[in-house]
Amino acid sequence: MQRDLNSEVVTLFKRHFGHAPPHVARAPGRLELLGNHTDYNQGLVLALAVDKFVYFAASPRSDGWIEIASSAFPEREKFATLKLERNPAAPWADYVKGVLNELRKRGVPFGGFNAAIHGTVPMGAGMSSSAAIEVATALTMRRLRPYSLTTTGLGTPPQPDRGGNLPPLTPQEKLEMAKLCQSAENSFVAVQCGLLDQISSLFGKAHHAIEIDFQSLAVEPVPMLGEIAIVVCNTGVKHSLVGGEYNELRAHCESAAKALGVKTLRAVDGRMLAANRGRLSDCEYACASHVVGEIRRAVYGARALRDGDFEQFGQFMFQSHESSRDNFKNSTPALDLLVELARAHPACLGARLTGGGFGGATINLLRRAGVEDFRRHIAAQYRERSGRETEPMLCQTVDGAQ
Repeated sequence: MQRDLNSEVVTLFKRHFGHAPPHVARAPGRLELLGNHTDYNQGLVLALAVDKFVYFAASPRSDGWIEIASSAFPEREKFATLKLERNPAAPWADYVKGVLNELRKRGVPFGGFNAAIHGTVPMGAGMSSSAAIEVATALTMRRLRPYSLTTTGLGTPPQPDRGGNLPPLTPQEKLEMAKLCQSAENSFVAVQCGLLDQISSLFGKAHHAIEIDFQSLAVEPVPMLGEIAIVVCNTGVKHSLVGGEYNELRAHCESAAKALGVKTLRAVDGRMLAANRGRLSDCEYACASHVVGEIRRAVYGARALRDGDFEQFGQFMFQSHESSRDNFKNSTPALDLLVELARAHPACLGARLTGGGFGGATINLLRRAGVEDFRRHIAAQYRERSGRETEPMLCQTVDGAQ
């Protein structure tokens, strides 16, 4: 029987603060099917919201202080509403503080509150636990002090119904909330991420991938119906983007675009890239090759999904991983090993690293009938070949944050 994780976060809140919380928000993690590092290059991405969540329980307080407990860390973090500063002893709280800081910049008033955070999104696995925390924080603040974001600033605050429920976010409000959460990570946490993680957490749809165009910011659901399954294999090598590798790759992409005379690599195709090879450094050319190829794979991959051609889609996944490994250099030996083991299994249609890279996990597209054998095979072979443990996780696609 599946555990009631809302109850777990409520129990955590009660243990720390002595009463039940009036508000609980939930935001899912995400998996990137295709489109590695294409979001900040204004490219295309195919992503999923999955059934691994961050739960955020909260209640207001009147003394101007904020106190947060987490099931993943022993110490609570307490700070004044007027003093939003990073604390090296509690970096997990920076994602909450960053969202609060962005709300304040936009003129959203808020007071003190107590909160408890409980999550099932594996930290360091490249499934974006950070974005899930950010989105859950933004939704919680909307419940504590209702606000509405527009393209130009603040809109009319939403009014609760007789049951105290706020109206659901409109697509435009979801997009503005995603931008706010991205700004929190860019400015406060100092990771120059794109919008992929936050959009995926907010716009996810059960039984669908979502196709995101980061030039127009259009989001379209793409059916994923068939006898298939998604399994995630964690390398056990922690993925962290705060170390600088992500920002360095982004800088290579931006400098390549500048050298080619375009705003972003979205404007570049393979022919243009080849004709201008001499204008780029080796690193710039390799990064641009990856991004240009990924955008093309995302276009054709969405077509394959709509046609129900999962075997072709799986081939695009394998090609994506090879490009990450050989061009973008954001794979690792552990990720490569998991993809190699997956490719050899008859149930596997496709496999690749997911997320920023440099550790984390692989995403695997499988024939549903072979899931359990695949999980046993990968766990045993990975232990034998690497000396590390992995517990392949079956993931379901779910609706976005609420």
